[in-house]
Amino acid sequence: MKKQFLKVAGGILLISALVSCREKVPDPEMYELGVIVRNAGNYLDNNGSISFFRREQSTAENDLFFTQNGRSLTGSVQGYTEAGSSSLILVDNSTAGQDKVEIVSRGNFQSLATIGTPDIENPRFALEVSATKAYVSCWGATGDFSNFFKNPGYVAVVDLKTNKVTKKIEVPKGAERMIRIGNEIYVGAIGGTENLTIIDGATDAVKRSVKVGISPDPIAIDANGKLWLQSDKSMVRFNTQSGTVEATLLVGTHPVKTPSKFAISPDGRSFYYVYSFYDSDDGFKQKGETYRFSIDDTSIKADKPVINRLFSGLGVDPLQGLIYGGVTPTFKQSGYVVRYRPDGSVVDSIRVDISPSELMFK
Repeated sequence: MKKQFLKVAGGILLISALVSCREKVPDPEMYELGVIVRNAGNYLDNNGSISFFRREQSTAENDLFFTQNGRSLTGSVQGYTEAGSSSLILVDNSTAGQDKVEIVSRGNFQSLATIGTPDIENPRFALEVSATKAYVSCWGATGDFSNFFKNPGYVAVVDLKTNKVTKKIEVPKGAERMIRIGNEIYVGAIGGTENLTIIDGATDAVKRSVKVGISPDPIAIDANGKLWLQSDKSMVRFNTQSGTVEATLLVGTHPVKTPSKFAISPDGRSFYYVYSFYDSDDGFKQKGETYRFSIDDTSIKADKPVINRLFSGLGVDPLQGLIYGGVTPTFKQSGYVVRYRPDGSVVDSIRVDISPSELMFK
């Protein structure tokens, strides 16, 4: 009887130990279903971060990178994307030579590799090209305000098997957002160029460039398969099949307001955007509202806001259709994400980190 008791007790202890060990291993899908928030942080404080919350929750897990790795990102977070089994976090440090891309496991945010300068300089946007390759657009080393974009921009090709940059593809200065359509990658730039650059994602070589409008910045593909870009204060509808501009629509007519933070609706038939300005009569505080226009509109009037509020980040959940707005009270305190119904009524708000600037829905 005593031996049998000891066997049972020993078995219970062994099972308890195994369960305890399993509980210490991070769930590989702990950050798979929910909302990722890119918090840019205060640039001079180098305190950007990534937050996460599930749709059914009203609280967020903040600074995931620090939580999982015990160290900070140490820079403003300029971009976040998922590629294959990895996630790329673009970090722009206020000190020259300290920019980098942190590559983490997309399921649990544990660090896999860090790519720094000179491979990565002023990273702006990342894009999955395939399960084993990602592109990162970079401004390169910048100058002073008399000649800020002193160097051409480039797209860094990242091999996700080795987590190393294998090539730099030269593109116009001020390289920005990228959109993939089939094997073609459309690269924007804000350095004053009027050309949209198209890269062959199979060969990592520039195929051609097309004149679109000043500082073209790709936003999204609509329900009709047309590419929309922001060009200065206008939206451009571009036909990728013919390689031609179909329409250029001025956004509003306000003399000082500027459109930004464009987000496409789940059905691909409309865009939401922020229309804002800096009020010189009120300490240059940024003010503005959020509007919507249809892809079938022949003009964008900006006269009836959907939400009478300024946002530092904007997104529309493709699963629920809710509008998410990032709010930055100041660059020295936590921000929050406010959720709205399509009619503009408030659902709730969730506290995140400083300057929530982009939302990704999973």
